[in-house]
Amino acid sequence: MDAAIIPESALVLVAVLPMQRDLEIAKLLGWYRIPLRSAPKVVDVDYLAFYQTSAFEEGHRCRVELFAEVKGHELTTRRELFREEINHPRANEEYYKIQVGELRVLPAPVMAEQWRRFNFLYTTGERLVSSRKLQELVVTSEERDVLWRALRERGNQTGAYRINAALPEISEEALLAFFTLINKGKQETSNRI
Repeated sequence: MDAAIIPESALVLVAVLPMQRDLEIAKLLGWYRIPLRSAPKVVDVDYLAFYQTSAFEEGHRCRVELFAEVKGHELTTRRELFREEINHPRANEEYYKIQVGELRVLPAPVMAEQWRRFNFLYTTGERLVSSRKLQELVVTSEERDVLWRALRERGNQTGAYRINAALPEISEEALLAFFTLINKGKQETSNRI
């Protein structure tokens, strides 16, 4: 196990990637969205780990295999996140936009055996790297007190929203690939309806 992969004491939020499109957004555009109405109490964490649902292709579904360092977050609307979807029913709803660094692969995936449905899960860097089952990410006993104390401190810090002003520039090729992916997803959705 590479100890430098993620600090043991890092605060990690395991978040759900419902579709491949969400993974592409994180990879290409460097952000992940969380609806404010269903957001966990604290989004000011060190890392996001991504649970890939059964919508992913065989060999990548129902597992956590990717994580990224959190670079900042802000509160915005869905309309601002997806400017091409101005008529979406939730266009005016508020979302956290979590800026993330490069997606990295865990040394071994964390598999969901029976437990496949959840919204968010807090854990530590140590547990993320050492766990092989989703249930093992759950912090227990003494660790729980330390984790909740750290989360409370983060939640109480002034400046509830933070954003890193030095976000990376996005190349035209990456934007073109992203919008091609969005259009493909719209076509697939309209074909299913």
